[in-house]
Amino acid sequence: MQRGDTLMAKYRMELPTELMQIFKNLDQNSEKMLGEMCQAGAEVVKETTWMNMPKGLKDGIGSGDNLITSRIYKTPSDDGINCQCMIVGYFTNENGKQTPAPLVANMFEYGSRQRKYPKHPFFRKSFRKAQIEKAMLDVQKKYIKEG
Repeated sequence: MQRGDTLMAKYRMELPTELMQIFKNLDQNSEKMLGEMCQAGAEVVKETTWMNMPKGLKDGIGSGDNLITSRIYKTPSDDGINCQCMIVGYFTNENGKQTPAPLVANMFEYGSRQRKYPKHPFFRKSFRKAQIEKAMLDVQKKYIKEG
């Protein structure tokens, strides 16, 4: 060995066929899996939002058709996969006047100084990280087992 020579260690390992199949399956279905994981998390938020919703808002919205999850979509800026839980449609009061349901929900969530209406936060409380992660990991496990 001469001065300046370096020795390189070599290591070779062969992965089990089952593990290679799992990696291949995840590579082929990653976008679908991530979309389903996102959808599962949004469904958890939807259920807890409905449970946390104040009675007055629940009565106005009715059966819950106004509380929905969006379709799965990719953001153009970073190719992130997303799904939203949102309140849509209209809230009809006792006089038959219609008001956008998101506006009414916003009033419940944040209150109003102008109308002297106190806060009744329900939406922010619905994001329970542990429950959302559990639902998402259940979907992930399904894909890993299929491999």
